[in-house]
Amino acid sequence: MALHPQPLTLYSLRHALAVGWRMTMATRAVAVTFSLVFVLAGAVIIGGLLAQGLLPFVIVAAGAFMLLGPVILAGFFGIAQAFEGDGQVRPAAVLAGFSTAPAALWVLALVCGLLFMIFVTDATILYAYMLGQSPVWLTDLVPFADDLLRFVKWAAVSGFVVALMLFCVSAFSVPLLCERRAGLVEAVALSVRIVFANFPLAMLWAAVLACVIIGSILLLPVLSLTLPWLAFASRALYRQVLPGA
Repeated sequence: MALHPQPLTLYSLRHALAVGWRMTMATRAVAVTFSLVFVLAGAVIIGGLLAQGLLPFVIVAAGAFMLLGPVILAGFFGIAQAFEGDGQVRPAAVLAGFSTAPAALWVLALVCGLLFMIFVTDATILYAYMLGQSPVWLTDLVPFADDLLRFVKWAAVSGFVVALMLFCVSAFSVPLLCERRAGLVEAVALSVRIVFANFPLAMLWAAVLACVIIGSILLLPVLSLTLPWLAFASRALYRQVLPGA
């Protein structure tokens, strides 16, 4: 079946966020519980970084989560499909979302993992070069040292480049693959084409995703709501741009 993308508009972004929030509220028992897995994992990771005096890596870890985000969308899509099916959403819907995902999605997940490793490696090298072996504690935030600012700035630049690549590749290919509407190459090519054809609004959407998710990770309990909200919103946006799913 031929796929004919529709243009992105400000209305489509607002509508997607509204649909995502309604879906989150309708499926909150399962969606929020699934999200708590990542909240707890985040608490362990952030706690470990703080305990080791690696405070700057908290921001790096928050940004790195954006690189792994596309991998977990299949679970939320399983929840949405169950809700749209018979209205009954059970925990098994999460597993169904992953188990029915095509092999191509796991190839894309491998790409996400490789980009994640590249980003973490770059951030580690930057940290060693700019901050050395000295631990950085919460008390070191005031005053905010120049070398700490430089590390955050250049880590953000590195993360932006990697995240932009991943966003272009995965923004629309993940839902296409989950709904088996395209193969891997076609899905990735179409996702890149949609992003560049609607570049200003696509970047606005990417900025919304990044700011909300990274901010939620730094205020960790909030992530249990914002993660399903933006996952369902991404699905809603995909269905507006590529109707007929």
